[in-house]
Amino acid sequence: MKSKPLVLREAARGDIEAAVDFYGAEAGEPVALRFVDALERAFRAIGRHPAAGSPRFGHELDLPGLRARTVRGFPFVAFYVEREDQADVWRMLHGQRDIPTWLGEPNA
Repeated sequence: MKSKPLVLREAARGDIEAAVDFYGAEAGEPVALRFVDALERAFRAIGRHPAAGSPRFGHELDLPGLRARTVRGFPFVAFYVEREDQADVWRMLHGQRDIPTWLGEPNA
């Protein structure tokens, strides 16, 4: 099976940048780099098996097709929708946030 490319929405890019900046400032560059590596692994997994993500929030928020995948070793969750030719990553949020509220805000 061929992997689907990921397309990051602007909000997801902002979420990732904020997380990398936070880890770099609070925990140091090595932790920030480990986060980036873990994020890349999560994105590769989404591309290979997009249907494997949890549909929980999609059901809760009545957003058909919305799936979530955690970033191993970090408290972040990627939210995405599988399209015919790609996986559309909407947000990258901390798992302890009010996820339904944050998914609705473009740059929260």
